[in-house]
Amino acid sequence: MVYVSTAPTTDVNRNTEWFTYPGVWTTYISILFFSWLIFLSVFGCSPGMAWTIVHLAHFIATYNFFHWKKGTPFADDQGIYNRLTWWEQIDNGKQLTRNRKFLTVIPVVLYLIASHTTNYEHPMLFINTLAVCILVVAKFPHMHKVRIFGINADQ
Repeated sequence: MVYVSTAPTTDVNRNTEWFTYPGVWTTYISILFFSWLIFLSVFGCSPGMAWTIVHLAHFIATYNFFHWKKGTPFADDQGIYNRLTWWEQIDNGKQLTRNRKFLTVIPVVLYLIASHTTNYEHPMLFINTLAVCILVVAKFPHMHKVRIFGINADQ
C-alpha cells in the first residue's frame, strides 16, 4: 500500500493571499504606469501633473484599502481578522517582509517621480510630500495595530 503523508494546512487568509501570486508586483507597477499614460493622453495633463494625480490617487486608494478598512469580505474566516486592516493581515502580521518593503518603496518612488517632474514647485511638492509621509508612516512596524486618536484594536 502507498501511504501519503500530508502536512497540516496553514491558515491562509484569502484577503491577502492574492498578493503572494507570481506577477502581482509587475501588474501593480503596470497599473500605475498605464494610469499615468491615461492621465497624460486622455486628460491632456502635463507629465508632472499626471504623475502627481497618479501619486495622489494611489495614496487615497491604498490608505483607504490597506490602512483604514478593517476585516475581510469573506465570512468563512469566522471574524478572526475583523480588528485588523489589510496591512496588518498581510504576511500574517510579520514585519519587514519582501511584500511590505515593496509596498513601502512604491509610494516613495511615486513621490520622487511626481516631485521631480513638477520641478519641486509649490503647491505640488507640499501635497506630494504630505501624501508620502502619511502613507509611509502608516507602514512603520511601530504603527502595527495603532489606531487614529489613540484607539487600539484590542479595546
